[in-house]
Amino acid sequence: MSTTATIELLAKDLNPQGGVFCPAPKAGMQLWNTHPKVYLDVAKTGAAKCPYCGTTYQLKAGEHFGAGH
Repeated sequence: MSTTATIELLAKDLNPQGGVFCPAPKAGMQLWNTHPKVYLDVAKTGAAKCPYCGTTYQLKAGEHFGAGH
């Protein structure tokens, strides 16, 4: 299973640690028919790619997570 989908996220879409789980409803995936649940740290670089399905989750332009340094 491979896809090149890119899901744009708002900072409020991230969990308190700055990440998301894939598969995700935002990507139109049902948990029962895709792949094992995996945590992706989006806040670290602004984007993360799922190693199972290739979906990229990225912060929308202008969105920032947390207060920074």
